[in-house]
Amino acid sequence: MLKFNFNNFSVERCLNGNSHNEINSHLEKVRKSFEVIKTNPPGFVQLLEDISYVNEIQQWVEDSVIGKYDHFVVLGIGGSALGNIALQKSLKPLNWNRMPKTQRDGLPTIDVWDNVDPDFVQSNLEVIDLPKTLFNVISKSGTTAEAMSNYLIVRQLLLEKGLSPKDHFVFTTDPEKGVLNKIIEQDGIKKFIIPPSVGGRFSVLTPVGLISAAAAGIDIEKLVQGAVNAKKRLFDSSVKDNPAAMIALHHLLFGEKGMVINVMFSYSNALFYWADWFRQIWAESLGKATDNDGNQINYGLTPVKAIGATDQHSQVQLYNDGPNDKVITFLKVENFHHQMTIPSLHTDIEALSYLGEKSLNQLIDAEQRATAYAVKNHGRPNMAVEFPRIDEEHIGEFIFVYEMATTLLGYMKHINPFDQPGVEDGKIYTYALMGRTGFEEKRKEIEGN
Repeated sequence: MLKFNFNNFSVERCLNGNSHNEINSHLEKVRKSFEVIKTNPPGFVQLLEDISYVNEIQQWVEDSVIGKYDHFVVLGIGGSALGNIALQKSLKPLNWNRMPKTQRDGLPTIDVWDNVDPDFVQSNLEVIDLPKTLFNVISKSGTTAEAMSNYLIVRQLLLEKGLSPKDHFVFTTDPEKGVLNKIIEQDGIKKFIIPPSVGGRFSVLTPVGLISAAAAGIDIEKLVQGAVNAKKRLFDSSVKDNPAAMIALHHLLFGEKGMVINVMFSYSNALFYWADWFRQIWAESLGKATDNDGNQINYGLTPVKAIGATDQHSQVQLYNDGPNDKVITFLKVENFHHQMTIPSLHTDIEALSYLGEKSLNQLIDAEQRATAYAVKNHGRPNMAVEFPRIDEEHIGEFIFVYEMATTLLGYMKHINPFDQPGVEDGKIYTYALMGRTGFEEKRKEIEGN
């Protein structure tokens, strides 16, 4: 079970900290928001009521992917990519794609092509063997310009080599709607469903994230079970014992005091990619111009990522001595997979000898504790999420806790955490500039400025 430490959020420990009176005065608002979730559960909550879909994914991967392909490539962006990347980086060795096939037990390399930078795409094409590659196209609508452009490029290359699209694509899309379903009917491509009620940034525990995870040998049953366990924990807890509720409440209170920059500071390279996932779910869900009644509020909390110990030497100066507008969440690991002892050399040089026979494990733990203490001494609020170890169950728990915290904060601010109207304008103007039919007036608008 993850451990959540909110001590350094208190008024006794930081400037403008949250007092017991402030917390108590908002408890009813949190309870009401939680009741809304229980009464009308969002898609990511409903998802966990029947997890039999996990077995379907696992069986298909065992039958159709493992042993047949050397490379598995996800073509997606945003919510169709960030969860995939985070799962791979946290639950597989960070050098997975550089390991020989024998060391990977015959499992494929995993890549996520989440941009349309031509140099990025070309460099990725150069390191895969196309006949030995399976591409997972992820788009609910099938009109996502980035994913579909990369799909078209790959499809053309397959056709040029005389390879059948049916043998090299799997689509993850809407059950019925969207462009990809037409192609599925034409070509007989394998299809997995994105539940219509689950938005992209909440979809990592659907086939969106689980197919590539299973392909890499991640135990997706344990991953989803970790989320199920977290759901039970949260739903059975009082507000003050509910980590998702307290994350939401504290950030709500700090936001009202002008502390609107939220830093996720990971003291683990493996967990660092969850800060990318957090940035999307926090920014897209909570950054809203109006509330549900149409009132102009322009609300939002700006998520920032950092990695320790590296960013102690690039960002902590700002966090300690700059504007008091940040709330920091440290991610830390109790038991890493490896224990590395620092050799006892240069024993005559005190500045080095004190490190001898200690471990990197001790050092990174000391770095995190020291940074949190220093930040606290500068009056800046910070909390910690501690992973007993990095494994499927704890990652699944982390995912669900932060999905719930995001939703609760949205409900408390009376906004819709599941839409993203601010993203749509950019999509529309991109369609216009690329000459998509029906967007001619938008193109004239842009070219006139």
